[in-house]
Amino acid sequence: MKTINSPNNILHQIISYLLTPCDPSNLGVFRFFFGLLMVIDIPQERGFAHIDEKWEEGMCYFTLFNFLKPMSYEWMHVLYTVMFLAAFSVMIGFLYRISCFTLMTCYWYIFFLDKGVWNNHSYLYGVISVMLLMTDCNRYWSVDGLLFSSIRNSHIPKWNYFIFKFQVVLVYFYAGIKKLDHDWMTGYSMTGLANKWVFDPFRPFMSNENIDFYLVHISGLCYDLFVGFFLLFEKTRLVGVTFSLMFHGMNSQMFSIGMFPYTMMASLTLFYSEKWPKTLLSRFPGCFSFAMPLLREAQSSSHCVYTDEAEVTAKKDNEETTTRNTGAKSSGSHVKWSHKLMLMLFGFHVAIQCFLPYSHFLTKGYNGWTEGLYGYSWDMMVHSWSTQHIRVKVVDQSDGKEVFIRPGVFIAGGRRSHSRWSSHPDMIKQYTACLAEKLKNHQDINISEPAIYLDIWRSLNQRFQQRFVDPNVNLVEAPWSPFAHSPWVLPLLTDLTPWREKMKEIEQKRLNTSMGNFTEIVFVADFPGLMLENFVSEELNTTLTVLQGRVNVEVDNANQTLGEGEEITVPSNASHVVYTVSDTPACWMYVYLNTTVFNNETLRQWVMHPETRPSSREKEQLKKKSLFDRFMEFMVNKYMIFYVTFWNSYHAIGHLTVGLEYPWEHAEHNEQPDESSLPSESVSEGQDMEHRTENTTIHEPDYVQKETLKSEL
Repeated sequence: MKTINSPNNILHQIISYLLTPCDPSNLGVFRFFFGLLMVIDIPQERGFAHIDEKWEEGMCYFTLFNFLKPMSYEWMHVLYTVMFLAAFSVMIGFLYRISCFTLMTCYWYIFFLDKGVWNNHSYLYGVISVMLLMTDCNRYWSVDGLLFSSIRNSHIPKWNYFIFKFQVVLVYFYAGIKKLDHDWMTGYSMTGLANKWVFDPFRPFMSNENIDFYLVHISGLCYDLFVGFFLLFEKTRLVGVTFSLMFHGMNSQMFSIGMFPYTMMASLTLFYSEKWPKTLLSRFPGCFSFAMPLLREAQSSSHCVYTDEAEVTAKKDNEETTTRNTGAKSSGSHVKWSHKLMLMLFGFHVAIQCFLPYSHFLTKGYNGWTEGLYGYSWDMMVHSWSTQHIRVKVVDQSDGKEVFIRPGVFIAGGRRSHSRWSSHPDMIKQYTACLAEKLKNHQDINISEPAIYLDIWRSLNQRFQQRFVDPNVNLVEAPWSPFAHSPWVLPLLTDLTPWREKMKEIEQKRLNTSMGNFTEIVFVADFPGLMLENFVSEELNTTLTVLQGRVNVEVDNANQTLGEGEEITVPSNASHVVYTVSDTPACWMYVYLNTTVFNNETLRQWVMHPETRPSSREKEQLKKKSLFDRFMEFMVNKYMIFYVTFWNSYHAIGHLTVGLEYPWEHAEHNEQPDESSLPSESVSEGQDMEHRTENTTIHEPDYVQKETLKSEL
């Protein structure tokens, strides 16, 4: 076997550098804090506290692979409990490899089960779990170090640090590259953040519009592009850390993103000296020495290669090191097959992380108006969606019967509360296929061959509301492949993008009128040959104005063709149909005047003076609370989350293992109601299902709308 420095070439110099022995204390501290943050995160954002809602049985799920299925309620509690214990074991460094593998396996399984709630930081947690498994983070401040003296305070190879630094810098830099997008650069991606209290110090000299543009968009772009490189170099590191603490601290207050800001704060320590924990602890009084980890020099490790070059490099990287334990130098000066294997895994990780965010040219089936699934591309906050309306029409192909289904039925948990699924072709296809099977299995609907048509109206980054999919395509039978574009996805009308500035001017002009606070404007665009049926509520006085193209408006069986700049008043408490008759896409706007709000003195007062609203008064009272009161409320809230989590898990696992009764079952047995007062069996079952699924059953008054469902734009 050749020694590492026998051929004097660049490859061996790189290998020598990556296998250089380093102090393990910095990485040990990061392992502890990441494990702690995961222990806090799993009951909350990962869904441990609300398994019954998140993984409700018999619902539709957006899995990455169709063969993946969630387990039963009890077994999901077992899975989450195992993942929670694995995260705790990673934190304390106990049975480290087994704990990392368990955490990684459970986490990625849950992650792959639900594309509907993916985000970038959830993906990052999974990547970190893989990196923890690859590296020797248990060499310091760990239970394993207490149990096994051979790894206690032992060297780790430099690539262990490099892989984490690389990942952090990549997250920042790619996020900056993704923000070199026209929508972000022109300030249309994130609006409304200026109203957050974290920007209060800037209000005396900046308008909300300038805060949104300069602080949120331009400063956010510059931060992501350069902060990673600021962290790499000692002379600029303090600047990078300062801005990072401010950036992530503000994000923690503006967004509900769990432990992500604190994870990124913890990662900042990786860019400092490998021995900073020992340096810090060495300044503590000697009376605390019994509770401190080892402060002496790290011992040698077979995972490193000890050479003269490596020794010199190590001393340069750590000026505080004057001597090293090189007792294994003679036996550890050669590159072994295990070293090569780990370096190959390291190289593969670097390559795949560089490639994945730009791999969407391969996975075209996941592309809609944006590229790929949201979560692994680091396009954080670049795309802002607004959903105006979703219509689900079901046609029985055997007899032509039509019914309209409430959107989101059979979608469980948080996926129902938002419509991310409706902006991704793969999830639309999954939902319609699942919905078709559910409908065929329900005799109440009496549909044997369902064809499902979706009419989805969405806006991307403040553009016009427009259709996302062709409403005339049966999506149950529509083609879909992960490697081919979905032909039934309608294109984003980018030719109308310049209208955004005019739309802002129109809204501002309307707001400056005496009735501005009581009106709402909806901007709509549609493709040639398509039609929109819209119902206007009785409390709304509504006008339709054509901005571009030509449309034919049908009201009470009478048609009127409108061109650019022409306007019509549409009747209230009635429906009308808008046909796009021009050769190019047409766009128009609805202006709604809410007469109910205008004529009600209390509501009018709330609109004209928002500070008088009950919600505003509650916010003012919240601001007056002391820091201690806020902290106590925060702690009580976290306590209740953990209390509910562990209590539910206790009963679920007890029910699975020893047949322990659930509390509600015990209460039902004790009540023993009179049989004559009980509803019939069919009604009882229906009521129970309706309660458990939160109105997602198919009872016709709630689930099926027999009359034509209007767009209600």
